[in-house]
Amino acid sequence: MRVIVAGGGTGGHIYPALAIAEGIKRRHPDAEVLYVGTDRGLEARIVPRVGYSFHAIPAAGLKRSPTPGNLLALLRAGRGFGASWILVRRFRPDVVVGTGGYVCGPVVLAAALQGFKTLIHEQNAVPGLTNRVLSRYVDRTAITFLDALKHFPRRARVILTGLPVRPEILRVNREESRKQLAVSKDQFVVVSFGGSRGARSLNLALGPVVQALRGRTEWRLFHAAGTAGYEEFREQLGGASPAASLETNIVVEPYFYNIATLLGAADLVVCRAGASTIAELTVLGLPSILIPYPYATGNHQEFNARALAERGAAVLIRDRELTGERLLSTITGLRRDPRKLAAMGRAAKVLAKPRALDSILDNLEKLAGTRR
Repeated sequence: MRVIVAGGGTGGHIYPALAIAEGIKRRHPDAEVLYVGTDRGLEARIVPRVGYSFHAIPAAGLKRSPTPGNLLALLRAGRGFGASWILVRRFRPDVVVGTGGYVCGPVVLAAALQGFKTLIHEQNAVPGLTNRVLSRYVDRTAITFLDALKHFPRRARVILTGLPVRPEILRVNREESRKQLAVSKDQFVVVSFGGSRGARSLNLALGPVVQALRGRTEWRLFHAAGTAGYEEFREQLGGASPAASLETNIVVEPYFYNIATLLGAADLVVCRAGASTIAELTVLGLPSILIPYPYATGNHQEFNARALAERGAAVLIRDRELTGERLLSTITGLRRDPRKLAAMGRAAKVLAKPRALDSILDNLEKLAGTRR
């Protein structure tokens, strides 16, 4: 089995692509997997370390408004399509998978036009322009949210699979997670984060929450302030160090490497609304307060959050409406209403797709078993 996997730019595109690549290798140890990305994205650093063959092609995205930079982007896209055409013809894959990012357009289109089997995966509730165009040419379009279906043309062959979740998330055990974190049975655990670099608006709103919960041992708060926002957050708290001055019930770090353990122990999560994060919340059945990143392309994070909020699985607070007082009252209000909290968790679980990876792999195998 020969497979090309294309995805790049951000972790939201790269990690699902790697999950698919790893799944293929588990099912087919002799499979030859080639990962295609750009030399500018995170994939150029991440993929070779994991051990997959990596090939970079030129690719760039167009701005929504006319700019001189779009001319250069078109030239790079043209070069990328030419490079992809040659690469696909030489590699002769059984199937090509695209998980998003500028690189997917030229790679997947070149494969589809040459008659190779193709599948794209759309992570968000509102698909990007590239995937909407590609859906007209590919054999399968896999989606994470049912809400995305209405945005694709009727001729698109769409399947609802969900988003592949990291194996360590699927393996978490609540009892063991709370034991590792020294959380007692009666403590209420809140986990908050805004991405690897942090979210300034969330950090500002967390300040009053930290002050209100400090020293209250019936609460445990774990907050990742981000690598870019950590020092500012410390200053916001009066320069307090995470170990010495935030009492034993509050932990603040730039980044949590043990996020699987934290989510396993959580009663409530406060975070942005990226597709990968939402997939993890739903598969664990976790209630959440979602604050979508307001500058995401097409405002897709707000649509992701709505997909949960409208089904009772989350509380949606828009970034511009976020304040410390509102966040604190929402957190404490949910804790005082265990029935609502439990209902949110059940609603989240209903939306989960724990077999997302298997579903995608099943479809890839079906496609790879036949040729046009």
